[in-house]
Amino acid sequence: MRAVVFRKSLPIEDPAALLDATLPRPEPEPHDLLVRVEAVSVNPVDTKVRRRGDPEGGERVLGWDAAGRVEAVGAAVTLFRPGDEVYYAGSILRPGTNAEFHLVDERIVGRKPATLGFPEAAALPLTAITAWELLFDRIGVARGEGRDRRSLLVVGAAGGVGSIALQLARHLTGLTVIATASRPETQSWVRELGAHQVVDHSRPLAPQLEALGFPSVDIVAILAETARHADQVLDIVAPQGHVGMIETADALKAFDPQRLFSKSVALHPEFMFTRSMFATADMIEQHRLLTQVAELIDAGVLRTTLGEVLGPIDAAHLRQAHALIESGKARGKVVLAGWPS
Repeated sequence: MRAVVFRKSLPIEDPAALLDATLPRPEPEPHDLLVRVEAVSVNPVDTKVRRRGDPEGGERVLGWDAAGRVEAVGAAVTLFRPGDEVYYAGSILRPGTNAEFHLVDERIVGRKPATLGFPEAAALPLTAITAWELLFDRIGVARGEGRDRRSLLVVGAAGGVGSIALQLARHLTGLTVIATASRPETQSWVRELGAHQVVDHSRPLAPQLEALGFPSVDIVAILAETARHADQVLDIVAPQGHVGMIETADALKAFDPQRLFSKSVALHPEFMFTRSMFATADMIEQHRLLTQVAELIDAGVLRTTLGEVLGPIDAAHLRQAHALIESGKARGKVVLAGWPS
């Protein structure tokens, strides 16, 4: 089967950073689906894994978001059958989705939204899971109009996770949603997705929030550049408030423990691979979560966060996608669809 691999941790400008390859087609384990991959999206985790060092064993397939068709199923599979159209974010412990055929545990897979094509669906899984778990499972935001009247500041709202977090918060909760974005095009994007107010994270946040009538905010979700924003966030988060973060464990060091303690602020890390990495007892919640997201998409409540489709799935286009993610200028999700003819 065709695949894209990385063998050496190199700058993305190097043509050898990602390479086209031919690999054996994998065989499903009991709970696995074998998926024929039709589209993938690229996330910051793809670039971080590529940059942190050479892969064990000398070669690795990256990629976690995918949409495709079930080709075959393992002996213990009960949720899907061959021919089903699915979307999912796989396990960080297994080979990635940048391959024609991919194995994934059925318990972290959802049925693809019927109203979306494969590219639009591939933009959603990892970010939808991350945003949903952060808001509802980690921070404990109450769903339902009027049930939760707190304020939410989303830092880095125009990116992949922010683009879905804004929609979830606006359409499924009673939160007042404030987004940060620094360019006219990203500010327009976050307003389209439901932000009540927008501030510019390239300028001090506190004066802008004060001018909007928010001397403090109840919940802050930092979705990008955690270390840069941590001190400001500790200034503006309300006593007994909540701070959610999705970047690596090193970002935890940016928060002054004494300031967190004095305000009794709860810090909530979110790592969407936790359930699959540890095979938690509630691992199937990601299947249920993706099912709910698909239903909301098909009902017109949520929309895909697809930013652009760069081309087919090959090394050249994946290098282009990684470069765009690393630039910090992506709006929404970067997707590749189909395979070169």
